[in-house]
Amino acid sequence: MADDKAHYYEPRAGHGLRHDPLNAIIAPRPIGWISTVDSAGVANLAPYSYFNAFNYFPPVIGFSTIGWKDSVANVAATREFCWNLSTKALAREMNLTCAPAPPEIDEFEVAGLTKAPARLVRPPRVLESPVNMECRLSQLIQLQGADGTAFDTWLVLGEVVAVHIDRALITDGVYQTAEARPILRAGRLGDYVEVRPDAIFTMDRAGWPPPAGAADREAS
Repeated sequence: MADDKAHYYEPRAGHGLRHDPLNAIIAPRPIGWISTVDSAGVANLAPYSYFNAFNYFPPVIGFSTIGWKDSVANVAATREFCWNLSTKALAREMNLTCAPAPPEIDEFEVAGLTKAPARLVRPPRVLESPVNMECRLSQLIQLQGADGTAFDTWLVLGEVVAVHIDRALITDGVYQTAEARPILRAGRLGDYVEVRPDAIFTMDRAGWPPPAGAADREAS
């Protein structure tokens, strides 16, 4: 793209826009709806849009938090957490757990959600969520800049040790992603997108070398 058509900026000097575009550009992002308990057993539930999978087998998932929030403090203390799938049907409840409540507040109760016992870890699962993953802490990493300066941002990585899936989402042994209607963060101040069955398309994984005219056929 020619420079005269691009809005160019260097993040350390500011973006020059009404709202930082980073979260809207890197979107949609899956939501880490993370349940934890503190050392006294008080539950916490909070969503994190900086979340993803980082290893296939053994599975490792992770979320990052700007500031030493309750979730990361609880994981540091107990070395355990659960991830719960955020869906369109649970959007309101997920949004209620965004509130910066004091540590003694149980977000399950605030959002009217049901605690379900996990099998292998102490934090409860969200019973209403169709997919839950029980995790044990594998790494807790403080992020830093290219110059080595430490940020007040923490990446929590956990090995998935148990998975719960609503059987209604499994057809012929295959998990049907869109049937769960997951929601993802889409930037700005409160934008989300929903994955629906009509949004799914399929492509064969490319081999090498690609067959002649493959790009043209995909484009058509």
